[in-house]
Amino acid sequence: MKAKKWLAAAVALTMVGGTVVGCSSNNQGQSGGGTKGSAKQEVTLNYRAEPGALDVSKSTQVAVFTTMGMMHEGLYRIDKDGKAQPALAKELPQISADGKTYTIKLRDNVTWADGVPVKAQDFVYSYQRTLDPNTKALYSFMVAWIKGGSALMKAKTPEEIEKAKKELGVKALDDKTLEITLETPKAFFTEQLAFLTFFPQREDIVKKYGDKYGADANTVIGAGPFILEKWDHDQQLVFVKNDKYWDKDNVKLQKITINIVKDQNTGLNLFQTGAADLQNISGENIKLWEGKPEYLVQPELSVWYIKFQEKTVPAFKNKKIRQALAISIDNKAYIETVTGKGPVPATGFVTTGTSDGNGGEFRKTAGDLMPKFDPAKAKQLLQEGLQELGLKEFPKGLKIQGDDHGVGPKALEFLVAQWKQNLGIEVLAEPLPHKLRVDNENNHKYQISLSGWGADYNDPMTFLDMWIKGGEFNDVDWEHDQYTELIKKAEVETDRAKRSQLMVQAEKILMEEMPVAPNYFRALNWVKNPKIKGMLFPPYGVEFELKWAYVE
Repeated sequence: MKAKKWLAAAVALTMVGGTVVGCSSNNQGQSGGGTKGSAKQEVTLNYRAEPGALDVSKSTQVAVFTTMGMMHEGLYRIDKDGKAQPALAKELPQISADGKTYTIKLRDNVTWADGVPVKAQDFVYSYQRTLDPNTKALYSFMVAWIKGGSALMKAKTPEEIEKAKKELGVKALDDKTLEITLETPKAFFTEQLAFLTFFPQREDIVKKYGDKYGADANTVIGAGPFILEKWDHDQQLVFVKNDKYWDKDNVKLQKITINIVKDQNTGLNLFQTGAADLQNISGENIKLWEGKPEYLVQPELSVWYIKFQEKTVPAFKNKKIRQALAISIDNKAYIETVTGKGPVPATGFVTTGTSDGNGGEFRKTAGDLMPKFDPAKAKQLLQEGLQELGLKEFPKGLKIQGDDHGVGPKALEFLVAQWKQNLGIEVLAEPLPHKLRVDNENNHKYQISLSGWGADYNDPMTFLDMWIKGGEFNDVDWEHDQYTELIKKAEVETDRAKRSQLMVQAEKILMEEMPVAPNYFRALNWVKNPKIKGMLFPPYGVEFELKWAYVE
């Protein structure tokens, strides 16, 4: 999501394991597998959310990442073990001794879907466009790891922008050779180059369609395994095999149909009648499918949490009020009530299974930092907080927004009831379409929001850097100088043990201050047609990977 990415409402079932990869037991590897007999190589999948614009620079939704993962590709593609494998790149990068400079050769035969060769300059253009302040790309901070990236983001005039682009640490040494120089070493950068934000872009296509770029099937192009042939908004996306793809011999599927189905029971009916091959499930439906060959669990590096917007609701600037709202929620009961059979209660903001960047697991390094459910203390904190603000009562008429599909509405009802029961306050539930909920968050136009966040890479920073002062994803407008300083230090610290401890200190502040209240760490539950083999369900990045899938 930041994969990093905004997540659409769904349900978790089991604990994310200690491993960072965790593909489903139904995964069949990625050797290309093979087909048996004369099975028609077509699949129809149900997906719960309409993707936003398919724009490499501007996209923030997991729905877009998953869609783009089918039709496009980066220098590398993540394999079933969570490792980067050469994709548009010919081989793994040559990395300088100081860990800052990556030299990457493109394959000789890589082309865009229309047959135009992919060039190193396409990556240079893509990174420049993302960092250009006129693009207003929320993920630009990640590309700003490249030397000179921050200067480009902060450039004011057209002259300053052009000068900063020329000085940016990404160069096309020739059509097939790309050189990237980072400000500081990033141990996970090779895997990061498989993430959507680092995909190439075609300058002629971007300029041709302008504001319409990526909004429809005919306004976007990729260089991946499939071509987006048709996109009926809020209804269906249809992909066909890309015969110009460099690895087409290992792509077996000829056609993929994605149905946008918000209602889970409708989706399950389609699955049970054979009209769909994949459906996300939750709640009581899990019991109906658990133990059957169709059922699988996808461990994820993702967290669900409540956000308190401090500018639209000045009372949320008070720490005690935020803490009161957080610890008045019984997250265990939340899971049991909303999901039926639960995800894992959050023990911090960084999810279980996330590396600590120093050879260990962050949650074990940091420990349980989430305050316990305590209604009595919550009442006390609320009263103290209101007194500090000179208020006689909690603000009336506040709304908590959330997704209008999946478990979203039920989750909102539960939270509203908890605050009524444990704090005696009234908050209104406001279920919204996923895209509108995310747009409201991106524009800081909400009061309270139920949100989710998935990792873009396996490191605590993917969860923690979003809350720095003025950060692109800090839509709660929380400002804490010490927290920001710790994250900034961690970003440039080359000693991995020290870096890990800086992030632990930062998360302690986050859990003490509670600008966001974590609820649970998610895993997804699916039912899949057992005849589909080779389909991957990665723990971060995209929700499913179809390059190596086939029908047996």
